[in-house]
Amino acid sequence: MTDSSRKKALFILSQLNNDDINWIVHKGKKEVIDPDTILIHEGRQIDALYIVLKGALIVLIDGEGTKELAKIVSGEIVGEVSFIDARPPLATVKAIEKTELLAIPRRQLITKLQQDLGFASRFYYGISLCLADRMRGTVRHIEYGRNIELEQPELAQEDINPSVMENLALAQAKFNWLMENVRA
Repeated sequence: MTDSSRKKALFILSQLNNDDINWIVHKGKKEVIDPDTILIHEGRQIDALYIVLKGALIVLIDGEGTKELAKIVSGEIVGEVSFIDARPPLATVKAIEKTELLAIPRRQLITKLQQDLGFASRFYYGISLCLADRMRGTVRHIEYGRNIELEQPELAQEDINPSVMENLALAQAKFNWLMENVRA
């Protein structure tokens, strides 16, 4: 199981301006799911992009047996890969405790991206930072399994561009504001 040291939603929020975040809060809807509730089913289309406000989920894949791939916690984003490539998810995502989410409807987000090129640019750059960080973490994790000399599989803080790190600090404040202003 991989464990992220950084909150992936912060990569996206770090690129968005205040108007963008206000739009997300206005269009998004808070959802609360109980433990053992499946949020995303492997192979089934999803109709929202999710930001985890509180709680925890796990990512599972079926193969020769169900395997836990990752744990998703507050500040993480869920459904971004399926949002980008419009294909069904390759994994199931299930709550392991009571979890609060901000669901951003797919259709409304696509419309916003098509109509507001500035928002689209900022959003897609944030998604690319998120996915690049995940890919680097995955490669480090794989390398860690083959090379005992590496001390930890996660990407080190110093491996991130300093300007991105500075934006991530500001993004934490944006995330806190988003949590306080999301509607039920």
